[in-house]
Amino acid sequence: MTDYTRATATEQAAALAAGDVTSVELTQQHLDRIAAVDGPVHAFLHVSDEIALTAAAAVDAARAAGEELPALAGVPIAVKDVLVTEGIPTTAGSRILEGWVPPYDGTVTARLRAARMPILGKTNMDEFAMGSSTEFSGYGPTHNPWDLDRIPGGSGGGSAAAVAAYEAPLAIGSDTGGSIRQPAAVTGTVGVKPTYGGVSRYGAIALASSLDQLGPVARTVADTAALHEVMGGHDPKDATSLDEPVPACTAAVAQGVDGDLKGVKVGVVEQLGGEGYQDGVRSRFEESLDLLRARGAETVEVSCPSFEYALAAYYLILPSEASSNLAKFDSVRFGMRVEKDNVENTMRATRAEGFGDEVKRRIILGTYALSAGYYDAYYGSAQKVRTLIQRDFAAAFGKADVLVSPTTPTTPFKLGERLDDPLAMYLNDVATIPANLAGIPGMSLPAGLAPEDGLPVGFQILAPAHEDARLYRVGAALEADLVASWGGPLLAQAPELEVAK
Repeated sequence: MTDYTRATATEQAAALAAGDVTSVELTQQHLDRIAAVDGPVHAFLHVSDEIALTAAAAVDAARAAGEELPALAGVPIAVKDVLVTEGIPTTAGSRILEGWVPPYDGTVTARLRAARMPILGKTNMDEFAMGSSTEFSGYGPTHNPWDLDRIPGGSGGGSAAAVAAYEAPLAIGSDTGGSIRQPAAVTGTVGVKPTYGGVSRYGAIALASSLDQLGPVARTVADTAALHEVMGGHDPKDATSLDEPVPACTAAVAQGVDGDLKGVKVGVVEQLGGEGYQDGVRSRFEESLDLLRARGAETVEVSCPSFEYALAAYYLILPSEASSNLAKFDSVRFGMRVEKDNVENTMRATRAEGFGDEVKRRIILGTYALSAGYYDAYYGSAQKVRTLIQRDFAAAFGKADVLVSPTTPTTPFKLGERLDDPLAMYLNDVATIPANLAGIPGMSLPAGLAPEDGLPVGFQILAPAHEDARLYRVGAALEADLVASWGGPLLAQAPELEVAK
């Protein structure tokens, strides 16, 4: 039988529709791949074999009966462990939720099930999505399939690594300050943060409610577009959900691949490059700009001076919201419980044992920033900076249709290299954070390999709010030309993982 694990999700869907493979066979191939290679990668926290195969069998029966099925029916998917899944453990990467099995589905989970997509399992992540390397998971780090000694990005390193290691053709991620785009950049995959409110957050365990956004992870722009259309749409259960149609992502991909980019203005953000950016990252970025120009796009330089303060503002807003959101983990209603002589001491002991160091660090920082006498100086000032960043974006989009930058300043660093230096860790998100503060959509796609170390480089595209389709048009055009220049997908150049005996 043909091995479809290296096929794109779109190719897998076509093979299913043509009867070349069944969903049970396809799902089993991915489960076998997980069993073979996930030991050293550790992309998954839980593999739901039985649930996935049962869903796959139902798809096959429906197809055999002649039912009209959704486009991705039968294509398996991995889900970041931040999204609740009925009947499948959900921990948000934290020991405080170890063993918790939700009694309900989040909206995106429900939409995956409605689209008849078998859920392979839950992927590893930094605890409560706090981190840039997946080293802060309560269950051990995920390793980058390109080099097992390096990080896969974070907080959604598990989803990106699963896709890069051919353990899943598609995955769900969440992006609070770059947690979809940054892992995509360092694993050679494609990740998209939709417009804030474009995908329901109902059932996503909250980190920072004004920043969090679920989004797709895949190996191609076309696959992220197809998954985006499954995930998106208004949800009355989410008060921040946009009441508007799902962007025409797939149509925009076709337009990008088949057409030119004449009339498209691409803004190069002055503040997202230069000092601190690895030479190989800059060179691959410049080569990608040349390809966009060859397609007919015009590049212009834009300045967003308030971006200088984005990192500082973000690391006040996020901990403040996190300290509030994580107050629910009190040992009383659900999750871990360390028994002591009274409720107060039980709560204190449970949170001390259940939360990791990074979570405690941010809760303390956020609680301090929100405390009486400091609110205006810290949290209030950060929100003012957020407004300035939104104004900078508005001005920049007055000059350009999309904005571009490297996704990350460097290629993936080694595991453990920045654990003792939180500020160095936080700087990894310097190019991705502004989009979350403004609520605009962003994409990262592979731009090639850095010549210094042969590791993946990401190219970031940003669009105005509600204009997600622009990402897919420009991204698909660039991807087509990049893949042609490489002679095939970038992931084909990744080293083979050792297969378990």
